[in-house]
Amino acid sequence: MHAVTTPVQNTHPTFNEEQWLPVLFLLADTQTWLQQLQEGLIHQLPVKNRKKLLRKSWYLGVKALAHILERHYHKVPRHPLAGKFTLPIPALVAAIKDAGQQPPLPPPGGAPPGANVHRVHNVGTTIGYDSRGQPVTTLTVITDAAGMIITAFPGVTDL
Repeated sequence: MHAVTTPVQNTHPTFNEEQWLPVLFLLADTQTWLQQLQEGLIHQLPVKNRKKLLRKSWYLGVKALAHILERHYHKVPRHPLAGKFTLPIPALVAAIKDAGQQPPLPPPGGAPPGANVHRVHNVGTTIGYDSRGQPVTTLTVITDAAGMIITAFPGVTDL
């Protein structure tokens, strides 16, 4: 006896594959283009070994860099209670790159596996001030478990 098969019913009747596929390809191409622009922008920074910032295990994207500068760069008058970097941008990016050499530390409080990690790097010279207004020589870089840089800030007090 043969089983009767019925066609799989579309559970999303508004899905239009003919329209959806070109949008998918457009987004993929746009994402590739933006990735190339982002890498080109990072390559313009006068920082030694800047390619290390684009490794999959220690990746500084423009979104994260914009966040860091918006929140923690002394020339941007937003977030007045946050710690501020007083380094020039190329020196700040170099310090973030160098922080990748530090061992990753789990977040405080026994976070679950796969949670964000942080690295604390002592630059050896004052790089800005922490959220309490105290001069600091360290910066903290927070990444996801894969190494994508999420943020960085001066000092260690914000954890």
